[in-house]
Amino acid sequence: MRAAIIFGLGTSPRGLEFFKANSATEWLEGLPASSSEADAILIFGGDGTIHRHLSALVRLQLPVLIVPAGSGNDFARALKLRSVQDSLRLWRAFESGKIQARAIDLGVITSSAAPEHPHYFCCVAGIGLDSAVARRANEMPRWLRGHGGYVLALLRLLAKLPAFPLRLTQFNSADRADSETCTLLAAFANTEFYGDGMRIAPEADFTDGKLDICRISPLSPLKLFCMLPTVYFGRHLRLPEVEHARAERVVVQTNTPQEIYADGEFICNTPAEVSVVPKVLRVIYSPT
Repeated sequence: MRAAIIFGLGTSPRGLEFFKANSATEWLEGLPASSSEADAILIFGGDGTIHRHLSALVRLQLPVLIVPAGSGNDFARALKLRSVQDSLRLWRAFESGKIQARAIDLGVITSSAAPEHPHYFCCVAGIGLDSAVARRANEMPRWLRGHGGYVLALLRLLAKLPAFPLRLTQFNSADRADSETCTLLAAFANTEFYGDGMRIAPEADFTDGKLDICRISPLSPLKLFCMLPTVYFGRHLRLPEVEHARAERVVVQTNTPQEIYADGEFICNTPAEVSVVPKVLRVIYSPT
């Protein structure tokens, strides 16, 4: 077996030593040019590293194993990979043929300004307060981002909450639903986690062919502060200020351009379409 290795920022070949031990695999550093050059890909890094390689991973269609080693590891968390040891156990099972890669969905954002350049995302896309927090968190040192940086960025923005009119047009097969409300935050989720462990969409399933949409109406800074802990347990969906829906695709429009971030990275400004591509990424994971 041949495995290609991608090292994200802050990682090093030292992390590969556990995988090399007692293994007959041939290790190749860097993204392969074609699917014939490797049998699998290991990514040492976090959500940002995975996000930057999604287009290539979709094109190659090789089995991918995530080794959580980034400042944010929400995609690994959704795959139930909490540590290097978890990934190592899966790799040993994959090497021996005991498990196979499984196909999962990805989200995709298509900007109205550049429809010829769609952007895949693995976890969650967001607009409003979420985008402002992601932008501020990205300005922090990497070590701080990995130790509560998202929450720290959020707390600094509580006094100036960027509520705005948001128009969503949601599509499900032959059904269409239009809505326009003043919004504090909207998230379009392929997986349940973002912000380093927040369960913004606790019912999201990356194999159902749909995005989970979570929209939060304007709140006072105090009420938002009190809501924050509930998001880690997915209990915010019970609150009257929170709307939840599912859609195969959604058109996002605002009166003035608003930033859309996904997997913690800036993607584009509104207007844009957010949709899901079913079973397009092959991932080595165990659903149980």
